[in-house]
Amino acid sequence: MITLTPRGHVPWQLTFAIPILAVVLTIMAGGVIFAILGFEPLETLYEFFIKPLSQPYQFGNLLVKACPLIIIGTGLVFCYRANIWNIGAEGQLIFGALGAGLLALSFPEVTSKWFLLPMAMAAMLAGALWAFVPAVLKVRYNTNEILVSLMLTYVAGFFLDWLVRGPWRDPMSFGFPLTPSYGDGALISALILPGIGRLGQLHWAVPLSFIVALAGWFVMRHSLTGFQVRVIGNAPQAGKFAGFKPDRVTYGVLLASGGLAGLAGMIEVSANIGQLQPNVSFGYGFTAIIVVFLARLNPLAVIVAGLVVALAELGGDAAQISLGVPKVVTGVFKGILLFMLLSGETLTHYHIRFGAAKLASKTQQESEHA
Repeated sequence: MITLTPRGHVPWQLTFAIPILAVVLTIMAGGVIFAILGFEPLETLYEFFIKPLSQPYQFGNLLVKACPLIIIGTGLVFCYRANIWNIGAEGQLIFGALGAGLLALSFPEVTSKWFLLPMAMAAMLAGALWAFVPAVLKVRYNTNEILVSLMLTYVAGFFLDWLVRGPWRDPMSFGFPLTPSYGDGALISALILPGIGRLGQLHWAVPLSFIVALAGWFVMRHSLTGFQVRVIGNAPQAGKFAGFKPDRVTYGVLLASGGLAGLAGMIEVSANIGQLQPNVSFGYGFTAIIVVFLARLNPLAVIVAGLVVALAELGGDAAQISLGVPKVVTGVFKGILLFMLLSGETLTHYHIRFGAAKLASKTQQESEHA
């Protein structure tokens, strides 16, 4: 028999090594999968992880791909550190896009870039309101926030689909489910680097995502709010004894997480799409969960983890175009990575013991002898 014994102390070397080991094992497993599918493993891995960085403009695209993952992941860190499992960031992202889109479509003649500020506020408010539903159900009726937040994702997706096919559809879209294009004031401008120029699709929201992650790290590590989140997540009874209110923490982390997911939705549409359509996200809300675990629930490490996962996403697109590798392989990559990370999390906090069967046999023999 195999038993798990909690570790009294988790070495920092183990905490640092487990995510790296998870990535390495995922790459090795990916090579095996490519070989089974009939692709040359080294060539395919090159397309996945090296080629997307072979040109300067592609690095800009990598940052753009990582931008929503970093923003959403920072919000999810607060939830998961408080032991509140928000799985519905995808739906909160969609509602954030809707909140910002309502303003953009209501005032298409606005050209000032300052208009992005109220759009961002509307997006965060809409995302937070969508996260408020599982929060209030969790606090009032002790419902499972995993199921509620996940199911609300599909509600949000169907609501968006109804709007772009009905009330918000552009009469000039020739029957396609698209809203009118945003005005100039609702679009996030490209980021022009001095001496370099435009770097791929790089835009001004990318540095904002880094600021969000840094702010999340500061709040988590150097504020009373972050301390409350950590205590309630690790030792709820101790938190209550200290006067902290778990219900207030539940509301706070879910609203913050939903607000940041909504902000990511606004950025994705305003920077890359320019109008609402049935699909405004490419699964960023779900992929960000992997980012959070790869970052070991550290807002600062979310930046690096977001770049790693974004690299796999871009690599999947490149391998699909150049080698014909099915796009679903990227999803397999992410699933294996999440499995490795969760397994590593178990190994980090528990010792594996193999002597239980022998002990049970010895106890049975002593009992029969007696």
